[in-house]
Amino acid sequence: MNGLERNYDPTRRDLAKDKALTYGAWVAPVLLAVLPALIFFILFLTFGATPPLAATYFFLSLISLVVGAVFGLAVSGGLLYYRSRWLAQVRERIAVDGIKAQEVNWFKNELTTNEKKSLKEIEAKNLLMADAFRDTLAVRLTATRILKSTKQELLLVNRRQNKLKYLKSENSSNLQEELKRDLENLEKIKTEAEEMRVEAETRLQMIDSASRRGTNLADSELTLKKLAARTSELPLALESAKMDEEIRRELESEM
Repeated sequence: MNGLERNYDPTRRDLAKDKALTYGAWVAPVLLAVLPALIFFILFLTFGATPPLAATYFFLSLISLVVGAVFGLAVSGGLLYYRSRWLAQVRERIAVDGIKAQEVNWFKNELTTNEKKSLKEIEAKNLLMADAFRDTLAVRLTATRILKSTKQELLLVNRRQNKLKYLKSENSSNLQEELKRDLENLEKIKTEAEEMRVEAETRLQMIDSASRRGTNLADSELTLKKLAARTSELPLALESAKMDEEIRRELESEM
């Protein structure tokens, strides 16, 4: 399954690492710039009795401030880059079996501006509606990711079909049939994911409107449960299709 784990839940260690990298990126420029400059400034105040020595410590303080700030910004950039790569890996592991409501915070960079705004407003008004909104956001995020991944897989399968047309071997026709079945499965997953995305986006608008009107969503609870159930089915179906495609790829390379 591409080295990904099913049913992966972020741990406290993951949360602590995310906070440490975030704070480290903000603190590094200040710490690396101010600390050396402060040391030289203290030396300037303590041992700067003579003008040459005082001038030396003073200029060293200014130089360390500038150099430290530049170095600190470089460290900050490195930490932010590492964090983005690490978060991408964590998100992929989380999304393998479908994104859950409590995991939406890990995917906030994939939410639209309106979704972030609506979530914040609903959380301030009604926690039950906020839970329903998060559930539906999880469905929308899962569907969007499946659509993106399915399109990439479809492109790969089409390329392999084109390559097999020029291969003249006993197994090429069998592989073509298998790739054709993969295409049909992927198209089915793509269609279902698109339907799920549209349903989720409609559902988000319904919850947002209900929150603004002050009404409840008891009559729509069944719809939510159906949407939530589909989030766990489609990702695994897509991963199964991917695994079949990897096997097909190995067969082609052997040929």
